[in-house]
Amino acid sequence: MTSPSRGAPDWRPSISIVDHIVVDDEGRTLTEPLREDIRLLGGILGDMVREHSGAEVFDLVESARVAAFKIRRAEIDRDELADLFVDLDISVAMPIIRAFSNFALLANLAEDIHRERRRMIHVRAGDPPQDSSLDATYAKLAEAGLGDDEVGDALADATVVPVITAHPTETRRRSVFEAQNRITELMRYRSRTELTPAEEAAVTEGIRRQILTLWQTALIRLERLTIQDEIRSGLRYYDASFFEVVPKINTSVRAALRSAYPNAGLADEPMLRMGSWIGGDRDGNPFVTGEIVEMATTLAARTAIGNHLSELEALAQELSMSTRLMTTSDAVYELAGVPREDAAADEPFRLALRHIRSRLVATATGLFGEEVMKTSDLFLLDGADAYSTADELLADLDVIDAGLRAANDDIIADDRLLRLRESVRTFGFHLSGLDMRQNSDMHEDVIAELLAWAGVHPDYRSLDEAERVEILTNELAARRPLTRPDAELSELATKELNIVRAAATAVARFGPQSVPNYIISMCTSVSDMLEPMILLKEAGLIDIDGDTGKLISTVRIVPLFETIEDLQQGAETLLAALDIPLYRDLVDGQSGMQEVMLGYSDSNKDGGYMAANWALYRGELDLVEAAAKAGIRLRLFHGRGGTVGRGGGPSYDAILAQPPGAVQGSLRITEQGEIIAAKYAEPVSAERNLETLLAATIESSLLDVEGLGDESEDAYTTLDEIAALARSAYSALVHETPGFVEYFTTSTPLSEIGALNIGSRPASRKQTEKISDLRAIPWVLSWTQSRVMLPGWYGTGAAFEQWVGDDADRLATLQRYYEKWPFFRTVMSNMAQVLAKSDMGLAHRYAQLVPDEQLRDTVFGMIVDEHERTIAMYSKITGTNDLLADNAALKRSVYNRFPYLEPLNLLQVELLRRFRAGDDSPRIRRGIQLTMNGLATALRNSG
Repeated sequence: MTSPSRGAPDWRPSISIVDHIVVDDEGRTLTEPLREDIRLLGGILGDMVREHSGAEVFDLVESARVAAFKIRRAEIDRDELADLFVDLDISVAMPIIRAFSNFALLANLAEDIHRERRRMIHVRAGDPPQDSSLDATYAKLAEAGLGDDEVGDALADATVVPVITAHPTETRRRSVFEAQNRITELMRYRSRTELTPAEEAAVTEGIRRQILTLWQTALIRLERLTIQDEIRSGLRYYDASFFEVVPKINTSVRAALRSAYPNAGLADEPMLRMGSWIGGDRDGNPFVTGEIVEMATTLAARTAIGNHLSELEALAQELSMSTRLMTTSDAVYELAGVPREDAAADEPFRLALRHIRSRLVATATGLFGEEVMKTSDLFLLDGADAYSTADELLADLDVIDAGLRAANDDIIADDRLLRLRESVRTFGFHLSGLDMRQNSDMHEDVIAELLAWAGVHPDYRSLDEAERVEILTNELAARRPLTRPDAELSELATKELNIVRAAATAVARFGPQSVPNYIISMCTSVSDMLEPMILLKEAGLIDIDGDTGKLISTVRIVPLFETIEDLQQGAETLLAALDIPLYRDLVDGQSGMQEVMLGYSDSNKDGGYMAANWALYRGELDLVEAAAKAGIRLRLFHGRGGTVGRGGGPSYDAILAQPPGAVQGSLRITEQGEIIAAKYAEPVSAERNLETLLAATIESSLLDVEGLGDESEDAYTTLDEIAALARSAYSALVHETPGFVEYFTTSTPLSEIGALNIGSRPASRKQTEKISDLRAIPWVLSWTQSRVMLPGWYGTGAAFEQWVGDDADRLATLQRYYEKWPFFRTVMSNMAQVLAKSDMGLAHRYAQLVPDEQLRDTVFGMIVDEHERTIAMYSKITGTNDLLADNAALKRSVYNRFPYLEPLNLLQVELLRRFRAGDDSPRIRRGIQLTMNGLATALRNSG
């Protein structure tokens, strides 16, 4: 391996990624509209660069672009492009970075529109519905010949909950998103409408105007995002898409299933609901307080009730029907508060809606104060009674619905009113469920202090597990609290108690769905599950039923199993907890439902890609068996990140890849970082992505999707062996190679990530340099930026190679699993996507940042060898050299667009080199942050 020196021959892998991405003539033809859109947007962006940053910058951008494509075609070495940036003045480098970053934004936009265009072509051609759509799911259910009882049992209380998390790797600002959305709408209009030349010119001018706005809008924040900002940022998706899309989907799914299975007894409850961690997740986030919990729940409730009020106002404008021209039920007049014969009752629906709106305004005023919910409506009734619950509001809306249908106005009832009724069912007065989460270590510290203060035990930490469980169960069985208002406690204990008390206040104000779960991070034992129950009991969220003496609570206790060992022992931990009568009573009182969260990020960081994925699968199998043994229902909560290294990848495939019995009509899944914006920033993409979650959940609950049959136990044993080999190979690098942490921290922009103002949470749980203490987001983001993508593949190639050896039968076994087993195929497909985005040539540039030459060559050599080994084994198992054979959309992106990443990576390395050499000027720092932003955008994930 060559030593780092400018002018030395550029390092090249023996296997080129481009050699493993095959784009044929048909693919080029199908993507011509996409290329036209990119040419249009890129051309306008180029005009903005030339007009507002000058010819010198524009010429450098063009030179870099041309050189990047020559590198892909192996016509020049990377040094020729890198030389453009050596000692380049930062005032010139900054607009170059911004140019390529904005191009990535526009290319993402064009790709999303192209996917919509392709779907529309399929629909218009009358093609069968595509997999991952609900129509395709309904067809599969019909083909399976399922009976009403089967569907009713599987979907009796079906629930799918995307949970918007407090991991804001969302590096773009709201202003940027808004400009991007305006461009999207203009491009859609241009694509779908027959325009005159003058109209097309006007649309193009509108696009130019928005791209100019984008060019002159700062891409990154100067100040770090606060948790208050995160709360407001999460809520913006409701007006942007969720209020429109979620009720629509719930209504259509219910109608379709009831039509096909009329005797299944499916309930009116919404299948799709929303959840949030923003403001309740305090694991490693010192900024979550009782005040923040109050703010998060209150703003959520205001958002929900504000939407209901707006819809009621619009509905009152629409329902102008007169009794001179129609008749309706007595219940409508009764709701309106006027007799049928009264001349003032000419428009009964409007009068009834006036009554409803008056009550809801009274509700809002009581919850938030007159100034917050002030209204200019002069037609509200004075002294209206507030609604106690959202169900009361729904009951009144049901009266309106029945009245319209009595007048044979079904098509009117099935429009805005139907959406509003579904909104109230779905969002209630709470909007979304705010989960609380804290690390088990923190619980231990707080409970030890409370027990010592109350005189129960002076040193809880010294007790063994059995002694801890005994003390905790005794305390939970007693009604007396451990503390009193004047107790002098530590800052930590006071803060934790204030948080659970704020949650109790939210439950009292907005209903039990406002705070439905308490999640225990790094849960390893029964005592870890019982400790937070003490806190909930102190706040009144867990109580003792006076008649039965059993524990009751609306808040579920959710253990989070994160490391590979915890996943392996998760079922045992759960069964041990359920063996405690007091805990079992609590679960039975919550409809016999136990939720368990699975951690994708830390298990990957702990043991590598293959070992983590298999530990999750095995852990789910064990939990399903444990739930059956205990006679409870199990709901799994998947803590997936946006990237493959944190459990990411296509949601539909990921859900279908779950083991049998793991998806029993219910699923919760985290949605994180820029993935939130990519999926839910506007209604079209939001509907498609939410539909995908429902489709996969329904299929996994009702159909045999594993496909292994009698071969399952052999397959499980095989993966046990491969996962052990993969973990060993991963550990040999990450945990056992001397100096690996130094290599990681110096060959990636890890230390600079902390300065990127992307969120309120620190990069590490503790002030430490241990990999185990580092958060998964910066771990993955660092490897992504340096184009190594290590968390998404390392160790897998070595495991396959060792397990197969020279045995043709073993290779055939893996080939068979790839063909018939969704889990294995999904693991391989996601790994291939990561490999396609990796670039060892660029990674070598980052390796040059490591001062220790021997360490650099040792670690980078291990990475390169495993990278080539993994690609080779992928090809043998799948039978194709095309890494993206099963992902046409990503293939287009990687092949056509990834050369534009070259300048961003090379500029990042150049600026990191200057920064670490002592140039820590604000513009250098900001330049590094901009390259991170641009690369995260271009790669469509950031950690």
